[in-house]
Amino acid sequence: MNCSHFTFLLQPVLAPLQFSRLSLLSSPCILRTPRRLLPRVKASSLASMANDNETSGSVKQQLAKLFEESLRVTVPEELDVDPLIAPCQNANFGDYQCNNAMGLWSKVKGKGTQFKGPKPIGEAIKENLPASEIIDKCSIAGAGFVNVVLSRQWIAKSIRKMLIDGIEIWAPKLPVKRAVVDFSSPNIAKEMHVGHLRSTIIGDTLARMLEYSNVEVLRRNHVGDWGTQFGMLIEFLFEKFPNGEVTNDQAIGDLEAFYKASKLRFDSDPAFKEKAQRAVVSLQAGEEKYRTAWAKICEISRSGYEKLYQRLGVHLEEKGESFYNPYIPGVLEILSKHGLIEESEGARVIFIEGKKVPLIVVKSDGGYNYASTDLAALWYRLNEEKAEWIIYVTDVGQREHFEMFFTAAKRAGWLPAEDNNYPRASHVGFGLVLGEDGKRFRTRSTETVKLVDLLDEAKSKCKAALIERGKDKEWTQEELDKTAEAVGYGAVKYADLKNNRTTNYTFSFDQMLNDKGNTAVYLLYAHARICSIIRKSGKDIEELKKTGTLDLAHADERTLGLHLLQFPEVVEESCTNLLPNGLCEYLYNLSEDFTRFYTNCQVVGSEEESSRLLLCEATAVVMRKCFYLLGITPVYKI
Repeated sequence: MNCSHFTFLLQPVLAPLQFSRLSLLSSPCILRTPRRLLPRVKASSLASMANDNETSGSVKQQLAKLFEESLRVTVPEELDVDPLIAPCQNANFGDYQCNNAMGLWSKVKGKGTQFKGPKPIGEAIKENLPASEIIDKCSIAGAGFVNVVLSRQWIAKSIRKMLIDGIEIWAPKLPVKRAVVDFSSPNIAKEMHVGHLRSTIIGDTLARMLEYSNVEVLRRNHVGDWGTQFGMLIEFLFEKFPNGEVTNDQAIGDLEAFYKASKLRFDSDPAFKEKAQRAVVSLQAGEEKYRTAWAKICEISRSGYEKLYQRLGVHLEEKGESFYNPYIPGVLEILSKHGLIEESEGARVIFIEGKKVPLIVVKSDGGYNYASTDLAALWYRLNEEKAEWIIYVTDVGQREHFEMFFTAAKRAGWLPAEDNNYPRASHVGFGLVLGEDGKRFRTRSTETVKLVDLLDEAKSKCKAALIERGKDKEWTQEELDKTAEAVGYGAVKYADLKNNRTTNYTFSFDQMLNDKGNTAVYLLYAHARICSIIRKSGKDIEELKKTGTLDLAHADERTLGLHLLQFPEVVEESCTNLLPNGLCEYLYNLSEDFTRFYTNCQVVGSEEESSRLLLCEATAVVMRKCFYLLGITPVYKI
């Protein structure tokens, strides 16, 4: 890794939205019949077509509006046909294509249609397109595929408008106004480990993309802060600190050690087990001594988590299991009235079709569990927080739990039967983090890798590389530390996010800190190089935005410009599929397109300098937005 090439101007990458905790409702409110928040909207595309202005929306959206007009003229009797627009797989044919002809032929043949096959339908669609500055030319290929070449003048105009008005005008338009993203969710009294890293950074990126798309995001940290384990931990602490020292500052690592010790006592000492069970009753009854100890344990844990969130640039609002506990009885009563809950072997359960084991909502001892808490939380999020999309970011091992839990909610009428309608609940599952031996990533002593240790090592490796190249003699200690953090943390995040989240991935510092290939370090370097080109020109880029013109005459200029213009649809698709790796792939390909452009097109000192500087600036703007959405701090100087 060539860390000597980097100097960082650090900008905050924290999420912009936070929301205050809603007050608990009185129990009569809990018993209300659940209400549907939205009409059941058809969601064939996440993008809203409400704005008829031709210049709004992504390229795909704008082309879809044009082809929609053509389809109404071409096949007026087929009213339920949506335009099928996709990028061309082969750039030799065009930039985009409309793929409706074959599907339409299967609908209209045998109905006395004038058309003799899919190709004539494609020809008619092409001929019926309204005039538009967007399209340069169209052609027909194969069985009626309409290939579209965009106007390079329009591409240039669109990019220049973004430079003047800001990249926010390229934000996708989604059909939801408010979403809950439930992520990170560590257990109180336990340190965050490498598994929490995936949930935290995937959830943060999804929240950022939705926020960029003008969705109000409630970032929820559903911490494990309630349950029988607190009885044994509190009782153990009372024994260890009889004078109340537990109320003093204590490290979260100490708490985890106490938790492990209390678990050993609980499993081996019947007398202690009985005391611990009585402590749970006292805690749940609200006895002050126990509630105070519980609150202190949560506070110590929260302080430890917050330090990690600050290092990662992540904002969350905590609403843990204890928050939803008062709602459980009322929510279960609602489900009982719907006839969903049945008795089975002393427990109260919901039977799910196709599942051998039912969803247990009240254990045989009368206690609540994950399912009862999750049902209460979903009810609250739908009815009180009025969320239209609830997204849960956990490991793929919890997939069956969420399938059963969502099915129960559908049977209760809380969620529509069809998964593509709103309100919607989605499980964002992710795979394991593996070591280079192909096994679950652990320390040499087979312990789970603590997140704080992983981040410390990432920073340490970057700092060592910087010192090796003499940067400690050029920079202040603060600059050195911040640079090492920016590179190290960004590399760790990107190495995770670039993978399809559903798969396992191998954690390797050597790979993620490499300055070549698809890594954060390479991309940060690419952005810094663009900034350097603009600085070396000596031109005032802000003034150039107002007075300069953009021309994409060279093929590599046009390729880069088209790629920039596709940013909104990539963000939209990443939101639709809840897959951040699509954005990473886009960012890497953008850097490759820029490298090709810069290799073949002289910028500084050329006749086209002003135009090409604007193209450089547009690339830098889009890269910075990608970095922000991925939670990565950009590099500005080489």
